[in-house]
Amino acid sequence: MTIENWSDNIIVVELGDDPQFADDLTNLLDQLEQQPRDVVLNFSEVAFVNSSNIAKLLRLRKKMLSLDRWLVLCGITAKIKSVFAITGLDKIFQFAGDITTALATIQIMGEEK
Repeated sequence: MTIENWSDNIIVVELGDDPQFADDLTNLLDQLEQQPRDVVLNFSEVAFVNSSNIAKLLRLRKKMLSLDRWLVLCGITAKIKSVFAITGLDKIFQFAGDITTALATIQIMGEEK
């Protein structure tokens, strides 16, 4: 997992494919305990998500809500997007096409708080 500090309040996380994916999210959750920030998850290197990955994403979403922080997923392939749609998770996660759009989305949402 590569974490880029985009600003003092936003980090961009480059997720790896499974089995690294689960470890990446666990490490991210630990890091957010120390320093809560808005998060962009870049899925561009992720080819597959399983039920365990989805469970970790839901835990991350719950944590972000409890911290009153934004979470935006980007770089998602059509195959992975269909998994979100089939499970209904496309209704609860915020998506963007790429990192730049995800960062802009967080900035816009932050201004609306």
